[in-house]
Amino acid sequence: MTQRQLIECVPNFSEGRNMDIIKQITDEIESVEGVKLLDVDPGKATNRTVVTFVGEPEPVVQAAFRAIRKAAELIDMSKHQGEHPRMGATDVCPLVPIANISMEEVAQWAHKLGEMVGRELEIPVYMYEYAATSPQRRNLADIRAGEYEGLPDKLNRPEWKPDYGPARFNPRTGATAIGARDFLIAYNVNLNTTSVRRANSVAFDVREKGRIKRKGDPITGEIVRDEHGNPVREPGMCKAVKAIGWYIEEYGIAQISMNLTNIEVTP
Repeated sequence: MTQRQLIECVPNFSEGRNMDIIKQITDEIESVEGVKLLDVDPGKATNRTVVTFVGEPEPVVQAAFRAIRKAAELIDMSKHQGEHPRMGATDVCPLVPIANISMEEVAQWAHKLGEMVGRELEIPVYMYEYAATSPQRRNLADIRAGEYEGLPDKLNRPEWKPDYGPARFNPRTGATAIGARDFLIAYNVNLNTTSVRRANSVAFDVREKGRIKRKGDPITGEIVRDEHGNPVREPGMCKAVKAIGWYIEEYGIAQISMNLTNIEVTP
């Protein structure tokens, strides 16, 4: 008897305040037979909702496509404001292996989804993590650098031609990152301060990417550059950790938001 393959999908939508829009998107997911909606987590300050659902690969990919299509219909990125870095109505859509399926197989399903989104919805799609088409595109932070506002320039650069979809800026939908990855642990720490600068200072010390090296003052000093003119970075303390600091208005505090992308490296 063939064992049932299961994958999880965790799309992040750039809407965290209008529950009617969020409900219309999750209704699309629940309309697909064989898919179980596990969690819907909206954030007002980030203006972003993280949705989690699970099922066999084919219905999960179909549900993800329907949700991305509905988000493109309802969310206007030209009007979006929020604390979290973002570049599209569906900002990121990772697939995660759960049972009886390899990461390589999940990456293939991610590419099927990416091709469908690019072709049918004409949204620029970048593949990341285990579905990346080059080492330079593996890290989501590198793909999302410049965010939505930087997309018009990025899409005109040959090295940032989308993996699927047109190399053309769509001001309403932006671009989407689709990938295959391991389980990700989100770990947020609230600080007894309202200072985003202090929160980011801690985040830069913790995250693998670290901070840009400066002469003298670590915040205001002149940026140190290499022989090619690129900023030199000082790595942070924890491998496989991403972190950013921001202000959470509904709580009136600053927060460090961290993602642990490989708990075998940093448990």
